[in-house]
Amino acid sequence: MSTPRPARADADASRTRPRSLAESLRGWSDERLLALLRDRPDLATPAPQDSAHLASRVGTRASIARAIDQLTRTEIAVLDAIVIAGPLAAAKLNEIVNATPATISIARDRLESLALVWDSPGGIRALSEAANLIANTTGTSGLQPWSRTPRDGAELRAIIDALSPHALTLLTHVVDGGGTATANPDRVSTGRSKAPDPVQELMEQGLLLPRPGGLHWVPGDIGLAVRGGTTTTENVDEAPRLALSQREPTLIDRSAAGAAFDAVRRVEVLLDQWSTQPPVGLRSGGLAVRDLKAAAKQIHADVPTTALLVEVAAAAGLLGLGIDQEGNTAWLPTDRYDAWSNTGPAGRWFQLAEAWMSSPRLASRIGTKDPQGKTWNALAPELAAPLQVETRRETLSALAETAPGETLAAGTGLPSLVAALWWRRPRRPSVRESMIVWAVSEASTLGVLGLEGMSAPGRALLAGDGEAVEQTLTPLLPPLVDQVMIQADLTAIAPGPLDSATARTLHLLADIESRGGATVYRFSPQSVRRALDAGWSVAEIHDFLGGVSSTPIPQPLTYLVDDSARTFGNLRVGYAESFIRSDDEALIAELLNHPQAAAWGLRRLAPTVLVSATPVAMLLQRLRESGSAPVVEAADGTVRVARRDLQRTRNPRSSAATPAQRSARETARMTQVAAAIRAGDRLAALRPAGVVSEGPSAALAALRSAVEERRLVWIGYVDNDGATTERVVTPIRVDGGWLTAYDQRAADHRSFAVHRITAVRPIEQPA
Repeated sequence: MSTPRPARADADASRTRPRSLAESLRGWSDERLLALLRDRPDLATPAPQDSAHLASRVGTRASIARAIDQLTRTEIAVLDAIVIAGPLAAAKLNEIVNATPATISIARDRLESLALVWDSPGGIRALSEAANLIANTTGTSGLQPWSRTPRDGAELRAIIDALSPHALTLLTHVVDGGGTATANPDRVSTGRSKAPDPVQELMEQGLLLPRPGGLHWVPGDIGLAVRGGTTTTENVDEAPRLALSQREPTLIDRSAAGAAFDAVRRVEVLLDQWSTQPPVGLRSGGLAVRDLKAAAKQIHADVPTTALLVEVAAAAGLLGLGIDQEGNTAWLPTDRYDAWSNTGPAGRWFQLAEAWMSSPRLASRIGTKDPQGKTWNALAPELAAPLQVETRRETLSALAETAPGETLAAGTGLPSLVAALWWRRPRRPSVRESMIVWAVSEASTLGVLGLEGMSAPGRALLAGDGEAVEQTLTPLLPPLVDQVMIQADLTAIAPGPLDSATARTLHLLADIESRGGATVYRFSPQSVRRALDAGWSVAEIHDFLGGVSSTPIPQPLTYLVDDSARTFGNLRVGYAESFIRSDDEALIAELLNHPQAAAWGLRRLAPTVLVSATPVAMLLQRLRESGSAPVVEAADGTVRVARRDLQRTRNPRSSAATPAQRSARETARMTQVAAAIRAGDRLAALRPAGVVSEGPSAALAALRSAVEERRLVWIGYVDNDGATTERVVTPIRVDGGWLTAYDQRAADHRSFAVHRITAVRPIEQPA
């Protein structure tokens, strides 16, 4: 933040103050101009021709709205005071804003750096459109602008003190309600006689003024007097404080590291599964609810956690839509996943967390209903909001400002965080409160936060320092192991996190039964047959188990593997649509008498041969579901057992530039725009005086300048008949391609299409 500026001699400075915003911008230094373009990047696209065009673009409603969205509670209060009082001196601004002079000075510097206010000969002036944009902003004074020369504060205070209690109550109510009210349109002032009621009393004292349509309003100077001379009764320079509690920093870091490791491992398990059995992509581009629930069961997590991990994997470029082996659109791991899985745990987490930080996806909305009552699907293209990225970063930045060991207090911490972020950005929509809550929850799930406090790896992540993440996170992660303890009850206990290669193979041979400090795997006939279906031989299974077990292989597991292999392949499925063949006649008879045989379409051709009208792939699945272990027989009679191919899709298109590279490119572009503006100013200085502003852009710039300076202009205008007329008008507003102005000849307010204005010339008025 900038430092308070020294006191000025306003009387002397007014002689050299610029008469227009364009003139003010023309006198800015290159560094200050470059800072404006950085803070308001919309002004640089396309590049303005000169300072006049820049001033015209600065005053557009959409651009002003974006700039005001960046303001804090204090900055909006200062802007609100300038809007209410009109051009005023810095000393007067310090009087009417309920904040310290140093804070007001800093806020004023910020407003000037954003070109929302500028020093005119009459004092500090706000852009005309700013009044309309902050009128309904939460936290502003709600007072009406002054429409005439304000009365002396002491005089107003005396009048207000002399009011009857009912009139004073009514006046205070109208001021607090926005400064406008409705009353009986037949009420008229009856002179200085005794007021018949509170409304009439206020009207007679000039405290309540009529407007067309039965509206009455209280001018801003009167509202200030009612509030004791300031725009707000509460102090506006005190930011809400976070409600915090103390924890051991090491406890926070360990909790975050545990969550980080779980997130990385679950993403790996899920994408390994989808490498061979990818879920089909919906026509809308999302993931089906049943596939999301199946994924949650696969990685032993709840559905919201699974949805977040799926979204983060897609944001990191590890998951994308592709074509599977059957030619269907499916969600497949990308080529980038192979490189990611060969990275260390800390590096993998950094890629996931960084992708989450910059992703606009609303993962926490998955499973809820949209306004039409439809459930939001994971990976649905429309489930995104650009505000989410800013909200996540601001949430983490606010938590990173706390000292190590400080966490959000239970019950009150999260509401205090919402209040603090509202103070920083009061004009954000109400949905932002939910986004803040989502950001805290998602950050805790991913391990950025631990116990709702910022962890050391999270601080390094926020700074974008991958090396610091590696240094802080790696010591907190448990060491990888490549051995398990196989027990006689057909379970295997991994005393720590397994390395990727061992974990992938063990997931194929056994099912995860429980997670925790140690992971428990369960061997079963189905899990062993799963390995045989993938092309493993009995010898390969025994060799793997012998190499991975730190204890002797129990006899029950050896029998389980051998028995599964003995029955594996007894049934052979071919194409008839399909056929079933076995040398065991009793097994053939058992299948033929199975309750599901009719649905399979089985028919006996020989004592050892059955044929079916069911396709091979479907028949294989149904036989396996019934407890059998069939294999496919080729046309030459050989058995077809093969490992499933790992399926991949191309990396989704994304920018390969780092945040530092993107910042450097943006700085270079803004520097070029600033240089172009300066070149345009030099050309404008060489033009002869008195030249009429011609062309749409030049006319628009001249009109916006006239609005800010409140001066008369001559315009050339093409009417509906195609005839060119000349008008002398006082511009009031330029918005949406229309000029609203007071036409001097018609003595009425008129609207003019900007594209029909052929020329604009300012008219010098006598002093």
